[in-house]
Amino acid sequence: MITPETYAASIAWNPRDADRLLLAGDEHALDTIKVILATLPAKSRGQVFIEVQSEADIELIAAPGRFAVCWLVRDRGQAMRRSVDAWLAEMLPVSAFGESTVYSWIASDGQARLLSSN
Repeated sequence: MITPETYAASIAWNPRDADRLLLAGDEHALDTIKVILATLPAKSRGQVFIEVQSEADIELIAAPGRFAVCWLVRDRGQAMRRSVDAWLAEMLPVSAFGESTVYSWIASDGQARLLSSN
């Protein structure tokens, strides 16, 4: 039987004690993103980007309360890469007020990539 823990382990999901999480993927990664979101503690915070072809592909998905879910529609010229780059540029810099640890899981056009600031 597959549990959320064994499923998460099979996709290399291990956010440890990250301050913020980033999940991004296209429609092919949507089921995996849903499982990850379902296994997160309620106190988790972060961002989800999901790139789909058209507005008709958008659906309601459950996420912890401190998560923002953003649907990117290719028919409108929206792209995941630009959105992810902008979000990481804002969240990764170290400031005088302290460091932030971001754990990212990104899947699109092939194998998922894991990015971490630590």
